[in-house]
Amino acid sequence: MELMEAIRGRHAVRQYTDKPIPPETLAALAAEIALCNQEGGLHIQLVHDEPEAFQGLLAHYGKFRGVRNYLALVGPKGADEELGYYGERLVLEAVRLGLDTCWVALTFRKGKCPVAVAPGEKLVCVVALGYGETHGVPHKSKSLAEVCAVEGDLPDWFRSGAEAALLAPTATNQQKFLLTLEGDAVKAESTGGFYAKVDLGIVKYHFEAGAGRDHFTWK
Repeated sequence: MELMEAIRGRHAVRQYTDKPIPPETLAALAAEIALCNQEGGLHIQLVHDEPEAFQGLLAHYGKFRGVRNYLALVGPKGADEELGYYGERLVLEAVRLGLDTCWVALTFRKGKCPVAVAPGEKLVCVVALGYGETHGVPHKSKSLAEVCAVEGDLPDWFRSGAEAALLAPTATNQQKFLLTLEGDAVKAESTGGFYAKVDLGIVKYHFEAGAGRDHFTWK
């Protein structure tokens, strides 16, 4: 599966079957996590076959069921944008491996996550993983005009990047971001909302995938 195919096929899934994730899939995810941690200076961890974090009222409120596997997005304090960027890279790798996913910020029990958090680090959020009861449905999106600031016509590469960004998961699907083209540089900024920096990292990863990194630099 190509990256853009994974972007188009990724939808939030909250209910999972009890089908186990094969060892080879777990190994592929672990290898990608190691690369992301090395590149980003992060401490993302894969939690396998652990149901406690998604039991109780919080998970019920979030309509989660059957979650036993998740990515714990741990990193240095202040690295929320990096965790969003590399977390979404891992989400799309999981999709390419045939898994369903869902970003989760509040509706899980953080104290029940058996992860290592070193001094100066924090667990920001998690990503549920597994085989969904369904593959989810597309989310509603804003228009390009609502998230882009460009004088004149959109260059093809910028349009492709922005369209990919609109497919990015954001907190409560608010899509509170703005993409501005200044010469050959692109500025991505948050316009508010919950977990704004995490969302911005996710959006940047999607924009890069759609636009191609050889077409622009980040400002």
